[in-house]
Amino acid sequence: MKRNSHSLLLSFLSGASWAFAIIGVWVTFQSFIFLGFINALLFSFLFLFIALLVIVILENLLLARDHYEESLKQTELLEEIRDAQKMVDSSTSE
Repeated sequence: MKRNSHSLLLSFLSGASWAFAIIGVWVTFQSFIFLGFINALLFSFLFLFIALLVIVILENLLLARDHYEESLKQTELLEEIRDAQKMVDSSTSE
């Protein structure tokens, strides 16, 4: 399957976001452990929530891009069918 640079960029950003989320949760937890275990855990969950929100947005962008490309393919096929049907109709009416 041929992928354009836009899809490749979104895929890369999605993978980078997963890495950022995993490493970021650990760093956030380690950074706030001086406030206590519960507070560090809460800040880590807050960070994880924001990171997962970014991942969901990127995945939706990828899904919308795939949907758009599939719609273009379907439109092209439907136009070919329409043109073929017009040729058949014009040849039978003569």
